Amino acid sequence: MKEFFKYVFATVVGIVIATTLFFIFFIALIVGVVNSTLKDEKVQVSSNSVLFLNLDQIITERTAEDPFSRLPVVGSEGDKSIGFNDLIRGLRKAKTDDNIKCIYLYISSPQAGFATMREVREALIDFKSSKKKIIAYSEVYTQGAYYLASVADKVYLNPEGALEFKGLKSEMVFFKGALDKLGIEAQIIRVGNYKSAVEPFFTDRMSDKNREQVTAYLGGLYNTFLSDISKTRNISVPVLHQIANDYKLQQPKDALAYKMVDALKYKDEIIEELKAISGKEKKSNLSTITINEYSRGADADRDKSASDKVAVIYANGDIISGEGSDERIGSERISRTIRKARLDSNIKAVVLRVNSPGGSALASDVIWREIVLTKKIKPVIASFGDVAASGGYYIACGADSIFVQPNTITGSIGVFGVIPNLQKFYNEKLGITFDGVKTGKYADIMSTDRPMTSGERLIIQNEVNRVYDSFITRVANGRNKTKAYVDSIGGGRVWVGTDAVRIGLADRTGSFNDAIVSAAKKAKLKKYNVVEYPEMLDPIKSLMDNGSEKVATYFAKQELGSNYPIYQQIKTAVSRSGIQARIPFELITQ
Repeated sequence: MKEFFKYVFATVVGIVIATTLFFIFFIALIVGVVNSTLKDEKVQVSSNSVLFLNLDQIITERTAEDPFSRLPVVGSEGDKSIGFNDLIRGLRKAKTDDNIKCIYLYISSPQAGFATMREVREALIDFKSSKKKIIAYSEVYTQGAYYLASVADKVYLNPEGALEFKGLKSEMVFFKGALDKLGIEAQIIRVGNYKSAVEPFFTDRMSDKNREQVTAYLGGLYNTFLSDISKTRNISVPVLHQIANDYKLQQPKDALAYKMVDALKYKDEIIEELKAISGKEKKSNLSTITINEYSRGADADRDKSASDKVAVIYANGDIISGEGSDERIGSERISRTIRKARLDSNIKAVVLRVNSPGGSALASDVIWREIVLTKKIKPVIASFGDVAASGGYYIACGADSIFVQPNTITGSIGVFGVIPNLQKFYNEKLGITFDGVKTGKYADIMSTDRPMTSGERLIIQNEVNRVYDSFITRVANGRNKTKAYVDSIGGGRVWVGTDAVRIGLADRTGSFNDAIVSAAKKAKLKKYNVVEYPEMLDPIKSLMDNGSEKVATYFAKQELGSNYPIYQQIKTAVSRSGIQARIPFELITQ
């Protein structure tokens, strides 16, 4: 009888779980249909409206088609995301939209890289050329939030709030001590003294070379950060540096005293000011529209009649072999997309938008090949986002021209491989041993249950050297440099965008839109339509294919909180296979 009830209970639980999953899928399907119906529908904007620009949401490269985004029971405003492409498009449209009277910029802790934030910042500056106002308000400004808010005509802070301004910090997490305790040895094969992605696994602190490059990289980020704020707030860079260095902004009144904000106000006072700017009566409700909704309308309003096209191909995330996803660059999917653009006679130029720390060297070479073939037929311009390093640089080095932001992280021309030796872990910690036979001396090369032999290490080192030689050859040919010169600035070293231009790894600093304009100009186009590839994956299919992974990620973030990036680093390191062309470090920058 006991067993009977156990099986009955298990069956009931299974039915409940299956019913719940079916219900979620059904709702997602219905909402997905609604989303697709409304996708190209023009958004109606009331007269005298305020564009509500919430930049606390995640800013991705492209807006994901989220089948749950219209459900009021799911998440909050802070859980939403918007594509960088749609955000910029929306701001450009708002600039000339008579119904939009001003922007209300709300931001506390943006979820975007420095280069992306700078692109958004420049778009806001462009919006201001219309003479329309931008009002920024927050209860708390992190440094990234203030970087964006400082572009506003008026920057307001809650009287009991806080403005963080203390300088940037970059730190690495080292795992060697933990590996030692577990009896695991990370066997490292690399090319490049600066290629320090592997340092966390064989040392407990930064090498001198790594410290040198991180100091230069972080200094470059900080210089751009201070310089941009200086221009819009009219406070000199030395004064800003001193404010941060001496931690002068300890209370809200300090932010006002040092002219970092224009006034200390409460939310109701901001609303009244927005009413006055937008021409609303005091007793009337404020008319607002969110950037998420407005940008969707901006896409629907685009003129798509021109037969000549400039194709923007997004390469976003780690580089892997296979299909990948919207968040990971799959060599098959991206190379197929590039090939399609090359063979389409209506596409006259290609812009490769790269935001990637690199990954598989082999997958990077597959994509590089398609770029080089396309370049022979039509112009190819590369636009780098927050990061285009290692494999991310590899895939774009053959382009006609490369655009970067001053604070884009780029370069990292180097290669590495990691083979764990788990012998002590298996033998001493778990009591597991291995034995077997083989027909060839190297039949068990890459085995993880014992240390590498000198012969095996030589074989793998030669392969890493060969891949590195191919890498610098690709860069030398693409950038019209000698291999010796590329090697001298390579070695795994990372550069910020301004330095990348100076040493010839990039051609100029410029925005994403600058790259598109350059591509059209090189193709001699006067009227053209911008098309975006690859096509976004179907959200319902993506949900079903990767549902368990997304659920696991969600709960991991909830449980680990600020420690999630450390978990992610370990997970990424363990999952790597093959020779890697990857950014030389995982940095937590604050």
